[in-house]
Amino acid sequence: MFITLTFLNIIRWMEEHMLSCPSKKYLHIECPGCGFQRSFIALMQGDLITSLALYPATLPILIMIVFTGLHLKYKFLYGAAFIKYLQISIAIIILVFYIYKVIHLKIIT
Repeated sequence: MFITLTFLNIIRWMEEHMLSCPSKKYLHIECPGCGFQRSFIALMQGDLITSLALYPATLPILIMIVFTGLHLKYKFLYGAAFIKYLQISIAIIILVFYIYKVIHLKIIT
């Protein structure tokens, strides 16, 4: 019970203290990272579909962070190569989604 309440309090705190994007604030253009915080919060609330719709690279980024930590501790044989390919895949996902947002969603406000 206590852990659940603490987890919900953390999520509520994250929602209330989201950082604003300087690019969106001053240039009125979303950056390639816009949506990550909202996507992460949706993922923590268990809403995978919304999380992927907001920012498709969130789950691969989190997988990379966890795998990198495990690789640093256990020194997997092909861990460094896997991390490298995961980084390239994440960059491609971010780029493709950003181009999609620019073309189809007209993100310039």
